[in-house]
Amino acid sequence: MDQPMQTEAYTLAPFEAHHLDGALALSLAAGWPHRREDWEMIWSLSEGHVALVGDLVVGTALMTPFGDTCSTINMIIVDENQRGQGLGRQLTTAAMELAGERECRLTATNDGLPLYEKLGFVATHQISRHQGVVARIDAPENIEAVGPEAIPAIKALDRAAYGADRDALYNILAKEGTFAAIRNEEGIVAFAATGLFGMGEVIGPVVAANLNQARDLISFILSGKEGRFVRIDIPEQSGLSSVLQDWGLPREGGVVAMVRGAKRLSSISPSRTFCLASQAIG
Repeated sequence: MDQPMQTEAYTLAPFEAHHLDGALALSLAAGWPHRREDWEMIWSLSEGHVALVGDLVVGTALMTPFGDTCSTINMIIVDENQRGQGLGRQLTTAAMELAGERECRLTATNDGLPLYEKLGFVATHQISRHQGVVARIDAPENIEAVGPEAIPAIKALDRAAYGADRDALYNILAKEGTFAAIRNEEGIVAFAATGLFGMGEVIGPVVAANLNQARDLISFILSGKEGRFVRIDIPEQSGLSSVLQDWGLPREGGVVAMVRGAKRLSSISPSRTFCLASQAIG
């Protein structure tokens, strides 16, 4: 959408780099933990819109494409003084238009659920946020830290588990984060990523064939983070909630995963996602 769209109170325009500081101020006012670096990373992968009153950013929405089949709709925020005018719906609709024929995924708070349901999204499962200061944890012996040489194998595992090509995301994670992996005689069969986010660090994505692998990968990473603040977002079906609480990461809220225009992608891989990169991008 090249030309701004004018409404009575605000203007919708393409989300450009000079809008990032305004978007950060908006998210801080809403109580979100994102740093400017977190915004910049997601924006660099995405297209989107801002709502402006003059030069003031009063709303945001991004669409992050993953290949030609899948996208996430994310970072939807409306300034509290601009709510009740349909701005959230307009921003979300504009982001969906950018997705084209791609499947759209998003995460919704309870307040956002009615709007997204009206826009054709269907709830699929709950996502829980676990966070806190890490307790002392022993590292398992079957895990190893891996470097850039492992990224092609990691991308392939994620592609099978997520159902779409997220190579651009992993190119960023490879520069800014660290990885741990499980190998067998055929190569890497499971992995976990970690990096800075919000008030501390985040673990995810974690892709593994089973709960034991996922638990070992997370414990390996947490073993070096005693006393640090860590966040992990997990699908409700992961089976990780109780062990994360035992490690000093209680459940502190969650959101609902939703999808619109779901595309059935076949995969013979047993791998699945146990922890998200973030609620915004899955």
